[in-house]
Amino acid sequence: MQWIQDFFGQIAAFDLTAVDPRILASSVVLASVIAAKLVDWITTRLLLRRARRTESDFYSRLVETVHRPIFLLVLLGGFGVAANLLVPDGWPRTVTFGVLGTLAVLVGLTFTIRLNQLTLDGLSRNPERFRFVGPHTMPLIRNVNNVLLAGVAAYFLLQVWELDVTAWLASAGILGIAVGLGARDTVANFFAGVLILTDAPYRVGDFIVLDTGERGQVTHIGLRSTRLLTRDDIEITIPNAVMNNIKVINETGGPYPKHRIRIKVACAYGSDIDRVKQVLLEVALGQEEVCEDPEPRVRFRTFGASGLDLELLAWVDEPVLRGRVTDALNTEVYRRFAAERIEIPYAKQDLYVKELPKPIGG
Repeated sequence: MQWIQDFFGQIAAFDLTAVDPRILASSVVLASVIAAKLVDWITTRLLLRRARRTESDFYSRLVETVHRPIFLLVLLGGFGVAANLLVPDGWPRTVTFGVLGTLAVLVGLTFTIRLNQLTLDGLSRNPERFRFVGPHTMPLIRNVNNVLLAGVAAYFLLQVWELDVTAWLASAGILGIAVGLGARDTVANFFAGVLILTDAPYRVGDFIVLDTGERGQVTHIGLRSTRLLTRDDIEITIPNAVMNNIKVINETGGPYPKHRIRIKVACAYGSDIDRVKQVLLEVALGQEEVCEDPEPRVRFRTFGASGLDLELLAWVDEPVLRGRVTDALNTEVYRRFAAERIEIPYAKQDLYVKELPKPIGG
């Protein structure tokens, strides 16, 4: 091992000032090219080895993402060391390092944007674990991240060119206050839209009911408003700030999108209640669009003023079927009750005349 110590001792004692700077700079550039190739090869080999152990293509796509930026950043670092040896002080050094720094920032920005997209794609493939990342929130998260990354890149560009960022930050703050005051409703809708997309009280395709009575299917969730399409094919646009402050009933939410239908019916006093329940169940089970799980059921609710009040409970796969299935069940219940001679009571009023008025003059 003595020869290794002697070798490094000779390198340490070597006087670099005696070497021509151009030769030294060329050696640094050549070494940076070799180092960039070596680092790139090691990184890609490690990631490819990891990719072979998994079924996902994440690591393969990661290799494609980091392959060129790593090589370019190491190479630019070598160019910077070479420029430090050759470029004199003053404006030539400022311009040279400004250009190299700008290229490094642009390479880093491109790399982080691609890595951001790759990470979001990976998270969206696991919706059970990362529910906040999905098709409805992906554009928002991606655009917000890109804007933040662009802001960070702009800050580093100003630092590279040795510009005072204090005035820029003060101007940006004043401009932000002015924009916020002038467009506060838009800003409120924007942040409400962000909360709706991240918290996901409803999603595109869900059937919701507002506390003002509107019911429809969510067709679009934007940064400013939410759009509903009613069963009358009328589109309603509601600002997100309003949607964020009202009660919303999500009929598609819950453990599954199934929707329960309630058919209220009555039979006359004296009817065979067991037979009535059996007929109602047969009606429900005879409809193809009625779910078998949960199974239909009949509930005897109360003793009404004119008859026995019952309720048929049945489930459909999605809320959009509610109107059609309700019509079919009501129609079939009326037919079966008529066929089974089950009387459907209705309100009656009997008028008794105690005596007729006496004729005038009689």
